[in-house]
Amino acid sequence: MTDKTPLNAIIANRIAEQGRLTFAAFMEACLYEPGLGYYTSPGRKVGAEGDFYTSISVHAAFGRVIAREIAQMWRCMDSPARFTLVECGAGNGRLACDIMDFLAQREQEMYAGLTLVLVEREPSLETAQREMLAQHDGRVAWLGPEEFYSGRFTFSGCLYSNELIDALPVHRVLMTADGLQEIYVTLRDGELAEEAGPPSTPAIAEYLQRLGIELHPGQQAEINLAAREWLATAARTLENGFILTIDYGFPAAELYAPHRTRGTLLCYHRHQVEENPYIRLGLQDITSHVDFTTLMRRGEAEGLQTVWFGEQYRFLLSAGIVEEIEEIERSAASQEEKLRLRLTLKKLIMPEGGMGDTFRVLIQSRGVEAPRLLCRRGIGG
Repeated sequence: MTDKTPLNAIIANRIAEQGRLTFAAFMEACLYEPGLGYYTSPGRKVGAEGDFYTSISVHAAFGRVIAREIAQMWRCMDSPARFTLVECGAGNGRLACDIMDFLAQREQEMYAGLTLVLVEREPSLETAQREMLAQHDGRVAWLGPEEFYSGRFTFSGCLYSNELIDALPVHRVLMTADGLQEIYVTLRDGELAEEAGPPSTPAIAEYLQRLGIELHPGQQAEINLAAREWLATAARTLENGFILTIDYGFPAAELYAPHRTRGTLLCYHRHQVEENPYIRLGLQDITSHVDFTTLMRRGEAEGLQTVWFGEQYRFLLSAGIVEEIEEIERSAASQEEKLRLRLTLKKLIMPEGGMGDTFRVLIQSRGVEAPRLLCRRGIGG
């Protein structure tokens, strides 16, 4: 399927008027163009009927383990009377619901002073989120990205995101014999095409220099300037507490290793991986792996401490997935159902062939001295 969508004409007109686009500008339109972008248009994106699975769609235990850790964060902050949860990019609200359900059931003292704030750039998602979180009505508020980025919003508690950073627009670069070049999107014979040229901003070369990364001739890579700015904004909103980031990615040295000759950019459509971002504009997801080194360094520059970083399976095993499995075993479910659930949960924690080591978890903090988080217990601790 290479049929053109309404976005083709919009992007073509922009190129005609403004000249070639950075890939970041092209990706921004494909994912977030009002009413037409992948994340700003109606339709199910996640799960069997969508284009990809996330940890949320596997089982509620994922959110329940995160809730266990968030409750521990609350205790590390001396159990304040008021605690704010912030989720950026909440989708249909499933993860938020799983977290809130657990806290309402198991952490009633905390829940009594809890507020959930959803930061969402797609207004139509609020209806789905309200329905999903109906049991927690009165404790949920919504915030547009303009207010989030304005500097007027601050809070104490925990800001979390799941598969948000990988969907932020990236610049694409290519190392040539003449030096670093940026990959632009242009029109050739009426069709979208790529062409290389000097970087659109000095920040691109500075990004790699800051990391001490030297790309090899012929190597392509993605530079996520938006992720740095998002983390800086998140850090400035946090007066006291934690930022928890879950996504697929690597430390910089691994992300930009020489064997990644074409970078990590991929598209997803109906559970199929697609390498061509110039088809199905607005109908397929476009992602790239996250540079966690830059998130940690930018956080430290903003006064955050890196509390924990590691693979998802290590986080889940230390923070409570075993307890969740034990509760399933003690439940009244049939043996067949228990077996099905065990196999389902393996997807979250299997280091090979599952989501266990593809995804990483980063926890940063401000104003909390030596927090004794569950994930720091170590596996089996």
